[in-house]
Amino acid sequence: MTPEPKGKLDTVAMSTCTAETALPAPAVSSVDAVNGPEDETTDWSSISWRRVEDDVRRLRQRIFTASQAGDLAKVRNLQKLMLRSRANTLASVRRVTEINAGRKTAGIDGKTALLPQRKAELADWMQHRAGPWKPKPVKRVYIAKSDGKQRPLGIPVIADRCLQALTLGALEPEWEARFGPRSYGFRPGRGCHDAIVAIHTTASGKNAKRLWVLDADLKAAFDRIDHAHLLASLGNFPGKGMIAGWLRAGVIEKGWFTPTEEGTPQGGVISPVLMNIALHGMEKAAGVRYRRLGSEAATTAPGSPVLVLYADDLLVLCHTRQQAEQVTARIAAWLAPRGLAFNEDKTRVVHLEDEGCDFLGFTIRRYRGKLLTKPSQAALRRIRERLTTEMLALRGANAEAVIAKLNPIIKGWAAYYRIGVSKRAFASLDHHLWRLTYKWARHSHPNKPKQWVTARYFGEFNKSRQDRWVFGDRPSGRYLTKFAWTPIVRHRMVPGTASVDDPTLADFWAKRRRRSPPPLASSIQRLLQAQDGRCALCGALLLYADCEPQHPDEWEQWFKTTRHAIRTHAITAETAGGTPNDPTIPRLVHAHCQRRLTNDADGTPAHLPTCGPSGPA
Repeated sequence: MTPEPKGKLDTVAMSTCTAETALPAPAVSSVDAVNGPEDETTDWSSISWRRVEDDVRRLRQRIFTASQAGDLAKVRNLQKLMLRSRANTLASVRRVTEINAGRKTAGIDGKTALLPQRKAELADWMQHRAGPWKPKPVKRVYIAKSDGKQRPLGIPVIADRCLQALTLGALEPEWEARFGPRSYGFRPGRGCHDAIVAIHTTASGKNAKRLWVLDADLKAAFDRIDHAHLLASLGNFPGKGMIAGWLRAGVIEKGWFTPTEEGTPQGGVISPVLMNIALHGMEKAAGVRYRRLGSEAATTAPGSPVLVLYADDLLVLCHTRQQAEQVTARIAAWLAPRGLAFNEDKTRVVHLEDEGCDFLGFTIRRYRGKLLTKPSQAALRRIRERLTTEMLALRGANAEAVIAKLNPIIKGWAAYYRIGVSKRAFASLDHHLWRLTYKWARHSHPNKPKQWVTARYFGEFNKSRQDRWVFGDRPSGRYLTKFAWTPIVRHRMVPGTASVDDPTLADFWAKRRRRSPPPLASSIQRLLQAQDGRCALCGALLLYADCEPQHPDEWEQWFKTTRHAIRTHAITAETAGGTPNDPTIPRLVHAHCQRRLTNDADGTPAHLPTCGPSGPA
């Protein structure tokens, strides 16, 4: 019988060795039990990730179902099981070291886990540690905000990030069963597009009644959450002690340690769900009432305001200005015990017919009785400035470098804004981009005539479009994508309280993914569908549909990551007699799987048994 770990997350013993310490022992090729054997080392390259995903998903669904039924004792027992789960440990390490955008960023200890051996050692350390673990302080870094200010981030060490992901797997499904229907920030299966469509659904139409809007923003919300109130909200969650340790771990900035008396650092894996937990109940405080509430729909009662929440950004649609002001006072009083307050500079009450408002990068305003959601002027200004800055920096580079740099930016911005009334904005940006590329080409060849420059860099590079003014590189055949090539898509909002952790909605989420394919080339989409969205070599998911990017910069990073992480590999399908078919069949594989295959087989094509897909992606 397989031995189990020695205890829960808060009481389990841990060794003082670091996650980088080698553990010489026999290898385990798969997840054979919920809790792995203690005396063996994991073989990272042989893990069955499909089985790991299935184990974690089933346990999350059990926690969700118990929480939905109000069986708190069963929820706690299942959460303890999740915190000890071998599959959850492996999935957490993989999320932090392979999937997350910050996987190459180290904390104050300067350590990362990019090699398979290091990942396996980290997973084994998490599973079988033998001494109390004290969370390390986070490393303070700053990133630029859209208004020119700096946003502080806190980067935990790699061990803390993995432990936070482990804890998240147990905490998140419990609260997914509790969160309101119009809470969209940092939740699996939900995002910015759902929030925008929720607003459009409420305020569109000739007979729309909720046209007064409270456009509010919380002041430094992540940095001011009251620890005592947040921990009280967690009840007797088994990992509560570790969460308290992360909240109070402190910050290292320029070599100086600062204790954290309030707030949760942006940059931690668990910070977004802690923010959602802290803000849970705001709808009730605002006076929102539902006539019908379920996973299929959420119908607001007559006379009730509608609150749309995305992390620390919120928008409340009201019937009158007086109601909007009353809601403002109610929410302000509700925020005070939680250590939060409105940002007075960004909080106002407006009418959609007069001024409209900006929310999540979109301008929402009614024009002669018709509601339009368009890219905001601030967003257009930022992307123009970004393109101009990048083109100036690329002077002296070749056309291929220009295309490689700008294509993810263009595709990412267009992918985010493709759900709105964006065709005119796309055309305007294409004109701006043409001027930049033409100016770059003239600067690169100052002694050549205009006709020579246009003939060299512009032409009908994209054969599927009759456009001879496409910027491209003739030797490689690569070309610059245009904003207007991105089709406008009408996004379907997630209905009611529907959650990806609800086992009764598995078919709904599968159909939703099929209806909303990722913005990739049609050839890639066909292969994704044929392969059920999974790698042909390891069986793990190629893309992570439950975590769709939520910002133009995230979409840009998504396109860059997808380009580097997925390859079209020639895989030979074997017949029943073992004879390879000819020609070889292209399949999508992870880049790291292809590298491992090439190293193991000296670059020869892999041979896979012929089998049909298990279902559409």
